[in-house]
Amino acid sequence: MTPKQQEDFLQQLLALHAELTGKAPMRIEPNRTDEARVGGDEDEQPLNEMMQTIASSRNRNTDGTLARVVKALGKLREDPDSFGECEECGEEIPMGRLKAMPYAEFCVVCQNNKDGPKGPVRRKHLTDYKG
Repeated sequence: MTPKQQEDFLQQLLALHAELTGKAPMRIEPNRTDEARVGGDEDEQPLNEMMQTIASSRNRNTDGTLARVVKALGKLREDPDSFGECEECGEEIPMGRLKAMPYAEFCVVCQNNKDGPKGPVRRKHLTDYKG
């Protein structure tokens, strides 16, 4: 990787870091603060709980991405020659992957191995359980 490419990734990571640290955590206010009060819409509370769960998941994802960005920035500053190498196999991470995710830690093959098999989930049947 050329010094120019490393500088481009540094700028991209710094911009991403600024964006992620500038975001306030998502919060959805509960629509029912009093257990005795039940609104006219029976779907209101479950919908609000679902929105709180989504906000919580987004906050966790943002925190995880921020940690990976900080790690990539550290790698670029401390050992720029190793930036862009897969942490599992040591091979170069493809440039397209790095451009899309400059904080990528693994090549596609190693990431797939870490994520595990993807595919349709098979429904469980009573015969699947042994008693």
